Amino acid sequence: MQAPNKSELHILVDDFLEYLVVEKSLSVLTVRNYRHYLSRFLSWMENKPVPLLHANINIELIGQFRIYLANLRDKNNSLLKKATQTYHVIALRSFLRYLITRRDIPVLNPDKIDLPRNDSRVIEFLNTEQLTRLLNSPEISNEIGLRDKVILELFFSTGLRVSELTKLNRDQINLETREFSVKGKGSKVRLVFVSDTAAEWIKRYLAVRQDSYRPLFIRYSRDRSEAKQGEKMRLTPRSVERIVRKYSKKCGLPFDAHPHTLRHSFATDLLIQGADLRSVQEMLGHESIRTTQVYTHVTNRHLKEVYQKYHSRK
Repeated sequence: MQAPNKSELHILVDDFLEYLVVEKSLSVLTVRNYRHYLSRFLSWMENKPVPLLHANINIELIGQFRIYLANLRDKNNSLLKKATQTYHVIALRSFLRYLITRRDIPVLNPDKIDLPRNDSRVIEFLNTEQLTRLLNSPEISNEIGLRDKVILELFFSTGLRVSELTKLNRDQINLETREFSVKGKGSKVRLVFVSDTAAEWIKRYLAVRQDSYRPLFIRYSRDRSEAKQGEKMRLTPRSVERIVRKYSKKCGLPFDAHPHTLRHSFATDLLIQGADLRSVQEMLGHESIRTTQVYTHVTNRHLKEVYQKYHSRK
């Protein structure tokens, strides 16, 4: 039952977020982001002299909200990045489209809301030397360090998203065939391949595990409850992000690496070695080839380096 003091728009946003979870099977992180962007819009709208009703969402109101976002500062007193502003607009468009297509509610056509043009997306990836330093940074003489080593190796070996990696169970990966299936965004299932090196590290890690917990990657604490096959012990995406950032600082990378940095490195390495874009799209689990094409800017720069290094007429 909805809270009686909630506005119409608050109730509709809650319904939309539930739809994203139940019917669209979006990740917890994605839904959390949608909630954040739409909550910011509702909070801003509450200070406007209009009731919180879907009928009051028009082009003029959206334009005012975008001006607000352009001047909004984050906790570090920095203006919001253009990409972050775009995410707010995307969330609004998705919400309006849901109202039209799923609830038959007449609202502003989301196609009338243009997405801002962002500067070319900057892809951070690791070169061979940086990657080697990062992968060799965990201290593998203890179980925690060995776990962290496997996390880093598996990220680069597979290009998994952090949410996909943390959902892995120890019996999910076939270490003989070096492959397994994973359910990614939108419940799309894809085949994932594991390198020989990563497979060997997984074997070493599992060989020292003294527990029967189901998750492949667990946290280490005094609370070793067996409830739900050790679900309470499963590493969270946020914990894995901290682990990657910890080792990126330890090995002296010029920027803070995160799980997606290793995903970028995986894709870039494949393309530089000659893989075709369609195959990389499938391995990354991208729904559209346009998402994968962002990596061509990186590989184009690599081609220029090759040209300058090897062409006889420099």
